[in-house]
Formats: sequence, structure tokens, C-alpha cells
Amino acid sequence: MADVAAADAKSSSLRSVLLWADHERNEAEQLQNCFFFLLVYTRLTYYVWVSPHVLALDFSLSITTKNSSIATQINATSPPPANPFSLRRSMASKSISSVPINPSNTRIGWIGTGVMGRSMCGHLIRAGYSVTVFNRTVSKAQTLIDMGAKLADSPNSLAAQSDVVFSIVGYPSDVRHVLLDPISGALSGLNPGGVLVDMTTSEPSLAEEISKAASSANCFSIDAPVSGGDLGAKNGKLAIFAGGDETTVKRLDPLFSLMGKVNFMGTSGKGQFAKLANQITIASTMLGLVEGMIYAHKSGLDVKKFLKAISTGAAGSKSIDLYGDRILKRDFDPGFYVNHFVKDLGICLKECQRMGLALPGLAIAQQLYLSLKAHGEGDLGTQALILSLERLNNVSVQPIM
Repeated sequence: MADVAAADAKSSSLRSVLLWADHERNEAEQLQNCFFFLLVYTRLTYYVWVSPHVLALDFSLSITTKNSSIATQINATSPPPANPFSLRRSMASKSISSVPINPSNTRIGWIGTGVMGRSMCGHLIRAGYSVTVFNRTVSKAQTLIDMGAKLADSPNSLAAQSDVVFSIVGYPSDVRHVLLDPISGALSGLNPGGVLVDMTTSEPSLAEEISKAASSANCFSIDAPVSGGDLGAKNGKLAIFAGGDETTVKRLDPLFSLMGKVNFMGTSGKGQFAKLANQITIASTMLGLVEGMIYAHKSGLDVKKFLKAISTGAAGSKSIDLYGDRILKRDFDPGFYVNHFVKDLGICLKECQRMGLALPGLAIAQQLYLSLKAHGEGDLGTQALILSLERLNNVSVQPIM
């Protein structure tokens, strides 16, 4: 009997609230010509016992003379849809939502649609993600626009429409401009909880700077340069070196896996250190390849047969697989530009000086690539190193037609 009495009392209170609301509506109608704007928002929650369960009824009473209306809304309270990159921030930490990334909840921004970026971004579009792109030369983004990407007029406006922003541009100065410029940069437009992923080969110190700036804006930053050339980008077989928060890197795996295999290397900047070590290895490997080809040619060997013979032995390498036939066909179209490789090796030498390291193979390779740039061959692919060695030895490896 006591429960029935309590329920009657609560019902009576509810009727009183509704009568009050009706009274306020009439008052608002009378005052609408006197007041420009009046907003009263009263949120009352009543708990009504029904069997052993409690039903939470949320009464939202909004009164505004702007449209002369009063809204009474009754609904069962429920949490809003989860944003996969929403921030939960305490005094000392921040974390990323555990909601899995998928095309229905994650918007992508892509800055840089050159030889590598165009193919990498294309994989995301084909997977069903909503993608917005930015490139200084709009014509280089046309293929992606034709696939369904939207075009932004600045990194800032791109980021405002994105949850995750990827960048793969030419030089550290470009990275700084497209990400950190206070007016047009992506970070200035990114919503709290958003993620910057820079895939440019750049300076480790800049990656650390970007990470600190992103953290100050309640965002995340990952440095994730790649290796594998244009074929790796086209086939989704790139090696990705990631530095930053490991949890964030794992959350991004559904995106990374469309482009290749991600390898977590450590804290911010460690992805860049790994890529620079990779470039040092490639430089020496490429130098060994073209020197071997010139030696084989000078000794009278069939260079194509020579490459096939060594490819299955200890001398076999990705450089042979990717570039051996291209060199023989005199195909120097860029999978990776000489200009960019000179930049990468320059960063490596700068880091070596800072660390007190002497790497003579790196220094020699950098000088030979620099000679290509001096001959106006900076826009050729890195396999054009053969030209530098041919000039040095006054020979020419015969092309295969």
C-alpha cells in the first residue's frame, strides 16, 4: 500500500509539472511581442518504480519567445554515439576511444597526392572511407577526386572535415607548413581528439615538435614514414615505421593495413629514425647494385643474366627486384625522386654529425646522388644512380629493348 501511495504522489507531482508548463506556454505567447529572446531550460528527472526496475524519464522543458513554442520531451536517457577519436582527458593523461575504426565513423584527410600519396590514398577510398584531399597542384589530385574524394582549399579546412589527417609531402619545411602553420595548417583546424599522421621522411626533431603541439591541442600525432617505392604504394605492400603513442598506432591499424605493414618503433621521432636508417641501407645497397652491374658489363657478362643469377643468392635484394630491369631498360621514371633521396641522405648526415657517427658509405652515396642533381637529373628515380657511375667510368651499360 505504501508503494501505491508513493506512486500516486509522484503522479500528482508529474501532473503539476505539466500544468505549470502549459501555464508558462500561455505566458510566453503573451510576452512574445515584449521580449526579443527568453530561454528557460529546466531539466527534471523523475524516477518511477515499475516492478523491480527503474525507468528514468527525462523531461526537457524549453521555453523561447523567438518561435513562441514550448517543447516538452520525454525520453529514456541513453549515451550519445561514440566518436572513435573522442578525448577523455584528466589532469595528467589522455586516451583514445576503443571504438574500432571503420568507414562509417572515421573521416580521412589526405595532404600530398604525388607518386606515393596518390596510390596510398586510393586504397582508403576503395575501402569505402570518406576522404578529403589537398595538394598544391590540384591536377595531381584529380585521379582521387574522380574516385570520389572531396577537394579542400587548405590543410586547415581539410582537417576541419577529418578525424585522421595523413600527410606525405616533399621536405621538412613542407611538413611544418601544412601541419603547423597557425592559419592554414592542419593542426589549427583539427578537432580535439583528432590524429595527425605524417608519412613524409623528415627530421626526428620535427616529429617530436609536432607531437608536442598536437598534445597541447588535445590531439594526437604519429610519425609514420614508409619504404617500398611506387610499386609498394600501388600494391599496398609498404613498410611503415611508426613513432608515437603505441595505443594510437594500434587504433590506426585498420588504415595502415590498407597501405602495408606497420611496425611500431617507439616514441615520437623513432619512426623517422627508423626510416633514416632504412635510407642509409638502401643507399649502400643501390650503390653496390650499380657498381656490380658496371663491373659485369665491363667484364663482358650479359648483365641481365648476371642479375638473374645473383638474385637468388646472398646478393639478392629488393633493389635488384625493383630496379634491376628498370635500369637495363633505361627506365628512370621516379618511384622515388633523386631530389628527395638527396634530402633524406642530407638529414642522415646531419644526424650522424649530431651523434658523432662516421658512415663513409652514406657520405659517398650522398655525393654521387648529389652529382645527379647537379646534372639536372633530380627529378629522375633513385635507380638513375647508374648514370653517375657510368660518367665516372666512361662506360654505358647497354639497354635491353
